[in-house]
Amino acid sequence: MRNKQLSEKLRKFIKESNWIFAKTYATTWPHEYIVQEQVDNNLFLALARYIDSFGYESNFNNIKYMYYDYEGHSYWHMDNIINRCIKK
Repeated sequence: MRNKQLSEKLRKFIKESNWIFAKTYATTWPHEYIVQEQVDNNLFLALARYIDSFGYESNFNNIKYMYYDYEGHSYWHMDNIINRCIKK
């Protein structure tokens, strides 16, 4: 079931969220993020579940994460943060 499309609500959430440029790894792995407490909690949790359910596993610094590619970005989450970077 890896090909399920994002719902309209999640596409809108991604598009309209205020993504913040991350200073961590800015030169080596530039990316943006949103913080759970600063966005709609239900949509944040839905997107995190979606990434876990339909993404793919990969490593970053020997830590496994689930990634999901959508419209030129790779998305992943860590606790209360969802990150995205331009897909290379």
